[in-house]
Formats: sequence, structure tokens, C-alpha cells
Amino acid sequence: MNRNTWISAYARFLGTTFSVNLQAVMEYRVNFLIQAFGMMLNNAAFALFWGVLIERTGGIGGYGFSDIMFIWALVSSSFGLAHILFGNIRSLGRIVQKGELDLYLLQPKDVFLNLLASRTIVSAWGDFIYGFIVLCFLPGLSLGRLAIFSSFVCSGGLIFAATFAAAESLTFFMGNSSAISSAIAEFMLSFSLYPETVFDRGMRWVFYSILPSGFIAFVPLAVFKGLNWAMMPLVWIVALAYVAASYSLFRLGLKRYESGNQIGARL
Repeated sequence: MNRNTWISAYARFLGTTFSVNLQAVMEYRVNFLIQAFGMMLNNAAFALFWGVLIERTGGIGGYGFSDIMFIWALVSSSFGLAHILFGNIRSLGRIVQKGELDLYLLQPKDVFLNLLASRTIVSAWGDFIYGFIVLCFLPGLSLGRLAIFSSFVCSGGLIFAATFAAAESLTFFMGNSSAISSAIAEFMLSFSLYPETVFDRGMRWVFYSILPSGFIAFVPLAVFKGLNWAMMPLVWIVALAYVAASYSLFRLGLKRYESGNQIGARL
């Protein structure tokens, strides 16, 4: 199978998986709408908090209300997209620990991709939609900025998925990495949702290495404000590098996996 055929095959696979997952959640439309709307309402409460805070302080670390709302919009949509397309990124460790990986090893598609894409998170739709709603209210919106935002939502979603999956893959080596995985997820979200300047300079290197919040929120903000198209390829290169590193860690850990000897099937 040549490279183009391989890419086309996996693109169709992801499209089919997404369609099946969406049909599954839409069987319970009321539950879907409640969870999605509830997540948007939860995010809106934080927007109200920031609005009141900045109105009284005049800005935080050089960030105005529009800057912070852009960060919230981008992080929300990126986080949502990661969990819509790859709903098992936070369950990978549990699946490995319980020996449930056997079901995916029997499938013809790549184990890593098949495992992550086999589920979608309903509430993540609320996160994803909320970001685009907020974007519509930001000043200076244009087709160019919408294209930049959409591109960074995709790259940010890949970085979120890769980082979370890598943390969960540590289960292969530690037996249980749930504590580390939860901590990384919480820290990554916290660092991404607050102005970079409120953190000490000595720890900002973390934003561009272990917890790549800088490439999810801060660099995209600079590109969005300055319409600096030249910086976009850099962010995508970084995103693909994190995906490659996460995939390599999973494959390395897979060599240590011991079958749970479970009998089952995925339909």
C-alpha cells in the first residue's frame, strides 16, 4: 500500500468512525443537547467571571478581555475536537490496565488510532461549539481570522490528544498512570486558559515542552492578532511532532503489554 492509498484509507476510516459515533450519541438527542448545552453554559460562566474581573482591573498581564476570550474560545474548541474525534484519550490507561486492549489488537487498523477513535464524548460538542460562538463576538473577525482560528483548533486538538494519550500510555510502564494523567490534564488546561504573563518566567519553558500550552493558546493568539500566516506551519510541525512522539511511546509500551485473555467483539 503506497502512502497516498494509506492516507486515503485511514481518512475514510476516521470518517466512518466519526459517523458511527455521532449516530450512536444522536439516538438520545435530548441527552446530547442537555450535555452539550450544559458544557456551553459552564464555559459561559467563566466568561462572565473574566468580564467582571477585567472591567475592574483594566487588564491582566497585558491581556485584555478580547485576548482572554480568544484563548478560551480556542482552547475550548480544541479540547472539544480532541474528545469528539478521539474519545478514548482519557480512557487508554484503564483499557490497558484491564486487559481490554485485546479487542483492538484483533482489528486490521492501527491499534493506536483505532483505540482512540472508537469513542466520542457527548459533552465535548458543547466545548467545540462554544469556541466558535465566542469567536463570532470578538472584534475584527474576518474570513482570514476564521481560517486561522479553525486551523489552530485542529492543531490544538491534535496536541491535546497526543499529550493526553502519551500520559495514559505510561500505564504500560507504571501499571497505573491515572494520577500522572489527571495531573497533566489539569495543569495543561490551567496553563492554557490563563494569560501567559501571570506565570513566572522561570516556568514558562514548561508551556513549550512537557505541557505544550504555548502552542495551543499563546502562539496562536499572537498569530491571530497579527495575521502572521508564516507562523502557522511552525505550530503544525510542533503538533505533528507531539503526535509522532505520543505514537512512538504507545508502540514502545505495547511491546510490554500482557493480554487479558478476554473474549469479546466490537461491532
